[in-house]
Amino acid sequence: MRRGLVVATLVATAIGFALAVTMAAGCDTSPLFADMLGGDGDLSSTPAADLAVPLGDGPPPPPPDAQLPGRTLLWNDEFEGAAGAAPDQSKWSFDVGGSGWGNNELEYSTARPQNVALDGAGHLAITALSEPYMGKAYTSGRINSLAHFTHAFGRFEARMQLPAGQGIWPAFWLLGNDVGTVGWPQCGEIDIIENKGQEPNTVHGTVHGPGYSGGDGISMYRNVPGAPLSAGFHVYAVEWLANNIVFSVDGVSYFMVTPGQLPAGTKWVFDHPFGVILDLAVGGNFVGSPDSSTMFPQTLVVDYVRVYEAQP
Repeated sequence: MRRGLVVATLVATAIGFALAVTMAAGCDTSPLFADMLGGDGDLSSTPAADLAVPLGDGPPPPPPDAQLPGRTLLWNDEFEGAAGAAPDQSKWSFDVGGSGWGNNELEYSTARPQNVALDGAGHLAITALSEPYMGKAYTSGRINSLAHFTHAFGRFEARMQLPAGQGIWPAFWLLGNDVGTVGWPQCGEIDIIENKGQEPNTVHGTVHGPGYSGGDGISMYRNVPGAPLSAGFHVYAVEWLANNIVFSVDGVSYFMVTPGQLPAGTKWVFDHPFGVILDLAVGGNFVGSPDSSTMFPQTLVVDYVRVYEAQP
């Protein structure tokens, strides 16, 4: 939800010349992962409405050993390390600030271990705290891979345990690596999963581009049956092909976006490398503010992030 607007300014400085290099990084345009929906991999003729609900029981969640049939693991972080350590600086950079990130968010995002750190058990913990800091009432954190890794097409997935509560906004998303030159939303944004903490079983998947951004992004939600998403880990993923993007939870597809769904006269901008962003917001246009029912701290726990491409 309009998350890339302020990032455009901050990332331009952080990325520097790395953008020019990563824009030339691998862009596998071959058809990917035909097994995902049990078909031939051509989803372009499937009505979006047909993918807006779970398709049967779906395939099982991806195995924990990072091996998926027909795929090559291209980039990952398993978040191994000592408790309190920062995430791998060769893979991630911090976004620091309290501008509201274009969404009227209420937190100040820091690089402190209190907000972003490994937990010593193979996880990344992004923790939102209720505390006065730099003129804000809350702190939290967000990290991105844009200066270190970007890629076009493939499977992007994270296994995460979400926080919960009114006004809590966890997200795993992708941002075009040309954000520093063309700005947002021209660079494109793929929100693999956003959650409103007051909706404990609902996930949202959205794409943003020129002419379809912010509240006009192309979006779908899914209500995941069972216990609240904060009660355990789930795998959130997109399968990104040249002409469609399919969103899933635990291997069950619920939404597909194609160029044919864009507003008339607008451009499909999902044709170049994107970087990965993990963040936990407090408040903002999408979720509203915390209230007396919201408990702190709240933590987004990330088991891993993995990016795959099709095997040649």
